[in-house]
Amino acid sequence: MKLPRSYGSRVYLAQLIAVAVGLIFLLVGWWRTGISLIAISFILAAVARAMISDDHVGMLGVRGRLFDILWMSVLGVSLGVLAIVVPNSWT
Repeated sequence: MKLPRSYGSRVYLAQLIAVAVGLIFLLVGWWRTGISLIAISFILAAVARAMISDDHVGMLGVRGRLFDILWMSVLGVSLGVLAIVVPNSWT
């Protein structure tokens, strides 16, 4: 398999894989692990979007830089808080 040329597209591909693995964890029943993995992938993608120059952003850039960073950060933090706050239902 040939990797994408831009660094942003590589990060985007890694994020898609991480989200897919997180969704598999959700299907298996490990919802907290799956949500946490998806949250971490969004936070790391936001950091990568902040660090990668506009010349190499590729598919990671959707709107403007600030919007992309804020939106992925909000999604990542929200999912992380969800994974922490929701109690286990062992009954």
